[in-house]
Amino acid sequence: MTRTMMSARMHEVGAPMVLEEVPLPEPGPADVRVSVQACNIVPNLANILANWTTWFPQNPLPALPAIFGLDPAGVVEAVGSDVHGFAPGDRVYVNPGRFCGGCLACRRGDHINCTSYAFSGYFGFTPTATKMLNRYPYGGLAEYMIAPQYALVKLPDSVSFEHAARFGYLGTAYSALRKANVGTDTTVLINGISGTLGLGAALYALALGATQILGTGRDRALLERVRALAPERIQTFSSLDGPIDEWVHSVTDGGVDVHISALGPGTPHDPFTQGMKSLRRGGKAVNIGATAGDVPIDVHHMMDQQQQLIGSVWFTAGEGQDMAAMAANGMVDLSIFENVLYPLAKVNDAINGIENRHGGFSNYIISPNEK
Repeated sequence: MTRTMMSARMHEVGAPMVLEEVPLPEPGPADVRVSVQACNIVPNLANILANWTTWFPQNPLPALPAIFGLDPAGVVEAVGSDVHGFAPGDRVYVNPGRFCGGCLACRRGDHINCTSYAFSGYFGFTPTATKMLNRYPYGGLAEYMIAPQYALVKLPDSVSFEHAARFGYLGTAYSALRKANVGTDTTVLINGISGTLGLGAALYALALGATQILGTGRDRALLERVRALAPERIQTFSSLDGPIDEWVHSVTDGGVDVHISALGPGTPHDPFTQGMKSLRRGGKAVNIGATAGDVPIDVHHMMDQQQQLIGSVWFTAGEGQDMAAMAANGMVDLSIFENVLYPLAKVNDAINGIENRHGGFSNYIISPNEK
């Protein structure tokens, strides 16, 4: 008799998820099966799913009907014959990044630049990513999923499944800070600091020792909550009160070393360009929020001032293991996140209700075992 599991599947773009039973997946030799305990809901998932063909026409979707769910955490329930280092009962976060292992980037160890890189439970980044989506078609909006052992992050007991399910956005910010070489001699500007990505950037900038963290947004009350996390190191400013670059230069000696742009697609370009103008000589800007469209940038000025602008997508499982250790040893306080739990049966309520969140402090979670 075939074992089954409950899942939430999307049958067509823009349509509600449908709760239904599907066959229980079997792990391959180098895979594990995970009992999903928590899965984060992407903040603008409702808009993404409703406007897929407009926003991401070049990114292949998984074959429909599809099980979405980008950020799962749970317990290893079964392992393949070739799995090393993981056993049933292990608590894990499942990084959704999938890579082929055979392209030139993969052979160099640069897995995120795999020519077939895909997010299991979300979408692919290249035309050839469909093969990876078909190989690992299970996202976290189900009772179980399979994943390659290379995607797993072991979780210490002190990190809850709900907080681990936030690792996707925390890891995106952490990886960006690492690429920008943030450390104890660094000043950082985070545009969108009170949002889902920006708040993670603030936490890990603190953990990495950034001496001065400047944060911008619109909501003054949320900005004050962020500032209160470390008032001796964080300063905040509402973009409603004037140009960001003028404020930055008024509170720094020549600008910031790093600009993290955590504002999402569809936001005005002014905060991004003002963030670029906030950089000191030799400064680096990293776009993680997906600022979109043709943005006017003075590349001659960047050349003369030896500045850099890079894009950063996601993070590695190794970086995720760093993050778990930093949370376990008290360098990062994940208790600031307010978990809002939904059972799998109410996944559509969670997707639509997330617009009522308290900025990045809210953590919307689907718990397949929650009734």
